[in-house]
Amino acid sequence: MTRNRLEAFSDGVLAIVITIMVLELKVPHEPTIEAVRPLADVFMSYVLSFVFISIYWNNHHHMMHLVQHVSGKILWANLHLLFWLSLVPFVTGWLGENGFAKLPTAAYGIVLFFAGVAYWILENTIVRHQGPGSPLGQAVGFDLKGKASIAIYVVGVACSFWNQWVSIALYALVAAMWLVPDRRIESRA
Repeated sequence: MTRNRLEAFSDGVLAIVITIMVLELKVPHEPTIEAVRPLADVFMSYVLSFVFISIYWNNHHHMMHLVQHVSGKILWANLHLLFWLSLVPFVTGWLGENGFAKLPTAAYGIVLFFAGVAYWILENTIVRHQGPGSPLGQAVGFDLKGKASIAIYVVGVACSFWNQWVSIALYALVAAMWLVPDRRIESRA
């Protein structure tokens, strides 16, 4: 099977995820700055989540260009990733509606952690299917950046019960690490 259907389905799911997230931004009924102020936390959580979804979409796109054929295991690994990403609108809304409170911040980090693990599983499933000498296998190698991201998420979740703003900063650090598409993969696509 070729990668086209997997890419199309993934693109559709991620587009729906972003659409659901933006629907949480309620339009104020008054044309004043005071009417917009209560939306600040919701907007900030939306921006953070939009960046994460964009990063996943971008890196998924580049990774799929190095895939010739997909197997059933690759399809399931991709669905595993999409499952965790589909939870992002829920935790985004919870985070924003509750002013970045500790428990929603932890839940947000848990979803990011499992999405990171799922991406790592997908990447490794593809490498196992195509072989370590494949373009993707050579590009990712030991994947220190991916493993570091997962570790930072764990620290962020743990910190959320102490100081949720440290957690948000750690989640943003991971986003900053991945903001530029993964050059290891992009250069081979």
